[in-house]
Amino acid sequence: MSQEPNYTANPGKQLLRTVDGVDYLRIPVKTHLITKDDDMADVVLKYPKDQMQEGDILFISEKAVACTQSRAIPMEDIKPRKLAVTLSRYVTKTPAGIGLGIPETMEMALQECGTLRILFAAFCSVIGKLLGQKGWFYLVAGPKARGIDGPTEGTIPPYDHYVVLTPADPMGTSKKLAQVLGHPVAIVDINDLGANILGFSEKEPSMAQLAKILGDNPLGQSSECTPMGIIRRA
Repeated sequence: MSQEPNYTANPGKQLLRTVDGVDYLRIPVKTHLITKDDDMADVVLKYPKDQMQEGDILFISEKAVACTQSRAIPMEDIKPRKLAVTLSRYVTKTPAGIGLGIPETMEMALQECGTLRILFAAFCSVIGKLLGQKGWFYLVAGPKARGIDGPTEGTIPPYDHYVVLTPADPMGTSKKLAQVLGHPVAIVDINDLGANILGFSEKEPSMAQLAKILGDNPLGQSSECTPMGIIRRA
């Protein structure tokens, strides 16, 4: 089936993705720069609402949702303790972002998840590395730690000087937004390493299925100004 002509993928991204023999369009939706002064319910009514059809699913970047919840914190407002400085040195940096690899993001992980949990995660990470296993730190620290974003090259200003936490209550937020919009809503953490679905308003399709559909990060990470997109069966 031919792609709908009015839709264009972000630079370097694909509009179409085939999962389990089914073709899906992932249509990027441009918005203004979303900040703590925005209400995400207003944003979804203003931008994607008129483009959506029966059966479509709106997916929103967790960063955009977190910003509307005042969960984006300027770097200069974070005062890392010595423990945060030490632990951040041992975090593996990935091409997808800085993660907890700087003192400011590690400090926020300690505050969000608790010092004991982060210390236990660090201990498990050391054991994992001895056994040749990666990723144990984030497995133990949990999604709140995994979703913390630090400033990276290409992050759109002013967020290139911010640490962004995971959104509060992503499941509840996705359900509220779906009621406002009249279509299913997913809140997603996607980067160039893959997709993690934090909240989804429906039972079907499964979160694992959504993660496959979005696994190549169709939104992009920087100046595209597309913090949300529409999933549509092609």
